[in-house]
Amino acid sequence: MISKVLIRTAVWLAVASAVLFVPAGTIYWPEAWVFLAGLGVLGLVSGLSLARHDPDLLKERMRLPLQREQKSWDQSLMLLIVLLGFAEFVVSALDAVRFQVSLVPLWIEILGATGVALGFYLYFVALRENTYAAPVVKIQKDREHRVITTGPYALVRHPLYAGAILFFFAAPLLLGSWYGLAFALVITALYVIRTVWEEATLKAELEGYDAYAARVRYRLVPGVW
Repeated sequence: MISKVLIRTAVWLAVASAVLFVPAGTIYWPEAWVFLAGLGVLGLVSGLSLARHDPDLLKERMRLPLQREQKSWDQSLMLLIVLLGFAEFVVSALDAVRFQVSLVPLWIEILGATGVALGFYLYFVALRENTYAAPVVKIQKDREHRVITTGPYALVRHPLYAGAILFFFAAPLLLGSWYGLAFALVITALYVIRTVWEEATLKAELEGYDAYAARVRYRLVPGVW
């Protein structure tokens, strides 16, 4: 399992490098190297931790985001999110490096780097708490799926999505692109839709979710929504 984590991390870093450096037209882009280093370190730490503490969840998370047993609407949403995520990085590269349209101050880039780290941390904490956090919307009856109410799930009902949204907003700031934020807005809208539709599934198919939703009021941001 550890070898799979190492190989998968290396593959994702290679893909991310191509998505950034090819449209940028150069490898002399310090912000991109910081971003990739963060992806590598944080990805390895979370993957190796899951390999040790929750190999069943890691096996589930390493599956593709498009699966046969997945809801059809979730397949469409995930495909859009993945494509827009890649588009965000391509546009950020074109904007920040090739055409140098955006002028993002260093302190904003540092703020973006902090946001990327926080997004990953929230994502990791949610995974450590929820062994049923599959990458797709489905009820895992074979694993005796139940409602998780502890850790970040005591504050919001979808901390994984909150972490992902923070990541997509922070990444273009770290990379030095204002235009990349436009994609983050669309991705956020898709996550909001996914949250609403996923909750309809959970309330209908997962015992105890109704009571949990009544007790934990907020979906993504405490005090907001």
